[in-house]
Amino acid sequence: MQDPRRFNLKAWLLWTAGFLAFPIAGILAEALTGRINDFSSALLGGMVAGAVIGTGQWLVARRLLDAQTWIPATALAMGIGLGVGAWAVGYGTSLGELALMGFITGIALGVAQAYLLRDRVANAWVWAAAMPLLWALGWTVTTAGGIDVDQQFAVFGAYGAITFMALSGVLLDRLRAATPAASTLDPAQHKATAA
Repeated sequence: MQDPRRFNLKAWLLWTAGFLAFPIAGILAEALTGRINDFSSALLGGMVAGAVIGTGQWLVARRLLDAQTWIPATALAMGIGLGVGAWAVGYGTSLGELALMGFITGIALGVAQAYLLRDRVANAWVWAAAMPLLWALGWTVTTAGGIDVDQQFAVFGAYGAITFMALSGVLLDRLRAATPAASTLDPAQHKATAA
């Protein structure tokens, strides 16, 4: 049995591999809404992308995340966050605008996801605090990587996704490591214990 305080490389690699959900999310959102150039396209595109990203995150962390809550919460939070964030920057695509849009999107995602993690990891509020910074970084890395962000995508590209998932995976590992063993039940066990 692995010491829970040690870095779990296997879980981190699996979580990081979840970056593949981001390009799929972007393709589906673009197919459905086109460019993110008004509030309705941002809201709908964000919800579609959030559902795919939430599903990807659940697939790589099923023992920690409950699909029935994680996926819809991620979809709704990303829709609201992207809607407000894209509107706040006038649907612009400069590095600063995308970083701010990502920051705002990350606020909504961080709050929703931290709420769902509150009984599963120690200090879930740290997740909420980190998400705005990590989403801003995702857009920054994508833009700096030369991706044609002028196409007004719903989510950052693979460069940003790998960066986001790798760093959020380190954070998730540290939050899990700080969690007493009884709190790290898988979702099915947690429901049975709560009943």
